[in-house]
Amino acid sequence: MITVQNNINAPIETVWECWTSPVHITKWNNASDDWHTPYAENDLRTGGKFKSTMASKDGTMSFDFEGEYTLVEQNEAIEYVMADGRKVEVSFTVTPNGVDVIESFDPETQNPEEMQRGGWQAILNNFKKYVESL
Repeated sequence: MITVQNNINAPIETVWECWTSPVHITKWNNASDDWHTPYAENDLRTGGKFKSTMASKDGTMSFDFEGEYTLVEQNEAIEYVMADGRKVEVSFTVTPNGVDVIESFDPETQNPEEMQRGGWQAILNNFKKYVESL
């Protein structure tokens, strides 16, 4: 698995809400300024499904990022299986400095692992920036 992480200087309730609410997901879920997430839906429960449409702002590319939750423990952990069968684990740990968000995922085989790590880390960094700006 590939792991990315960041510490978010915000209360766990805010971090959880921003990570899981479609209203917030559409505001932070992109790796670079030339991409955005115009649509997100989320049925946050074990067995529930989610989908986010990620698209280039110039309209030339888009794809759906979707999966099904295998574990949801409020304010603590989320696990899911992506549509292509890869697994993802996300933990939320309260620390004296905020909330550590640690995300581990099975790599895909088309792109180098460093590229995948960089993309997922960029999204997590954008999440941190968004939450801490609230």
